[in-house]
Amino acid sequence: MSQAKTAMIACHFESLKDPRASRGQYHPLINILTIGICAVICGAESFTDMEEFGKRKKKWFSRFLDLTHGIPSHDTFNNVFARLNPTMFEQCLLSWITSLHELSAGQVLRIDGKTLRRSYQKGDPQSAIHMVSVWSSKNHLSLASERCGETGGESLAIQKLLDLIEIQGALVTIDAGGTTRPIAQQIIDRQGHYVLAVKGNQRKLHKAITEFFSDHLEDDFRRYPCRYTGVEEDEHGRVDERHYYLAKIPEDFAGGDWPGIKAIGISVHYSQRAGKTTEKIRYYVASRFMSIAKFVDAVRGHWSIENQLHWQLDVSFNEDQLRLRNGHAAANMSIMNRTALGLLKNETTHKRGIKSKRLSCGWDESYLEKVLTGA
Repeated sequence: MSQAKTAMIACHFESLKDPRASRGQYHPLINILTIGICAVICGAESFTDMEEFGKRKKKWFSRFLDLTHGIPSHDTFNNVFARLNPTMFEQCLLSWITSLHELSAGQVLRIDGKTLRRSYQKGDPQSAIHMVSVWSSKNHLSLASERCGETGGESLAIQKLLDLIEIQGALVTIDAGGTTRPIAQQIIDRQGHYVLAVKGNQRKLHKAITEFFSDHLEDDFRRYPCRYTGVEEDEHGRVDERHYYLAKIPEDFAGGDWPGIKAIGISVHYSQRAGKTTEKIRYYVASRFMSIAKFVDAVRGHWSIENQLHWQLDVSFNEDQLRLRNGHAAANMSIMNRTALGLLKNETTHKRGIKSKRLSCGWDESYLEKVLTGA
């Protein structure tokens, strides 16, 4: 990789504060970050892996890094990433990625949480780290993530995330656990729009929506205008029938004063397999009375964060087995995993899966440079 390309990447990390004391710094922070990120892209799952990767690729790294003091030890990687501010680190990474891959206007942002299952303290499974992420399904990028604290839980983490990213003109989708008035108000105040799932945690709102649809579904909405679409899918011996309805908020709606609410919706899913039929019904509030196609994309596409981000992190990055417990180490490793996944997804010349791309990066330095620079 050329010095010019390296400098272009390094400029995005100039504002990142080195957490180490000024004395005794043998390895520049940019060395630790660069080797660490490249190692994760190529399959590293621990700080020992980072050290070993750096030693194996020392000749390549020496072309654009000052390796006067050699490759950092695994203890150095651990020390830095355990103390590095995750929020500031992720903002620098996002600045770098978005300089390579321009974000789409009017994008749909999916917000959902994922637990790092092996990150708990010994004897306390409840202490496992839970990360909430913002996923741009169109750009295949994780735009931000936040670790849930002991107080405030997932809702507070979502509010922090919404302050970190640009949501003007975007449509934000959140599962029922994050459906609260403060979050809806925050999205409206930031000039975004929302489609939020509603369950019993919002009792009054949930009751009003269920009663409205129960009433009008009886006569197929002859008394109230409603947008509708349905689809039937038959594959692998299972028949799925899905129905979607979206209606403007009625004048006598009894769901309470909900910020920015303009429409309410429902999805009904019938699934038949081996002679057994199951039914799932989900309810939603929306800040726009949108086309039924956009509503379907919002509610059905929300699970892309599970398939395209969380599932990939578990399968391709083995994230559920991450056992880092020191300081911010697990959070920063998770952030690097998300960054690596975004870079690999946006490299489209190699028509293989993520695991194959990671192997190719480790084998072929020219391909790794292509992933790093978006060339």
